Amino acid sequence: MVEMAEEAMEPEADIMGLCQDMFSKMATYLTSELTATSEDYELLENMSKLTSLKYLEMKDIAVNVSRNLKDLKQKYAALQPSLDQITLIKQQVAALEQAANKLDAHSKKLEAKYKKLERR
Repeated sequence: MVEMAEEAMEPEADIMGLCQDMFSKMATYLTSELTATSEDYELLENMSKLTSLKYLEMKDIAVNVSRNLKDLKQKYAALQPSLDQITLIKQQVAALEQAANKLDAHSKKLEAKYKKLERR
């Protein structure tokens, strides 16, 4: 009977050891899972900070582009009278060119008539 009691105690000790081993491994597993999750959140936080910095840089670039665009519009507005004069001069040159072509054609006709009269 004493032997039976000892044999009965041994499996309980095994079960206790196995339970402790299981709980130890479960704690290690859960700690690893929580550590991985925490590292994921740290990574997301770092990515968010970098993204925020990038957006600030892009905002600065957009502000500079907007300022430069306003400057260009002001310069274009200042140049507009000169551009209008250039357009007017271009139109006048085209009209003068037409007049010169007509005058050239007319002078050729007169020259032809003069040569014809000179032959007589």
